[in-house]
Amino acid sequence: MTIAGSIILIMLGAILTWAVDFTIAGLDIQVIGVILMVGGLAGLLFGIWRLTTVRRRTTVTAAPVDATATRRQVYEERRYDDPTI
Repeated sequence: MTIAGSIILIMLGAILTWAVDFTIAGLDIQVIGVILMVGGLAGLLFGIWRLTTVRRRTTVTAAPVDATATRRQVYEERRYDDPTI
């Protein structure tokens, strides 16, 4: 689920919870709205976590400059697996 999809679920759940005033027999619209908002929030948090951790990886290697000192080199790799448009 993308971040935009999660935001849409949160908005749809909020509309069903607070703006809809009709009832259906055997179905509580407000509870369905809360469930959609919680699912959208979980998807949003997962999408943000995935965005920050999956695409960024840091590799630290020690490369000796001379016999007495060592220098650390840090490489940050980013992978963009998304297809280009």
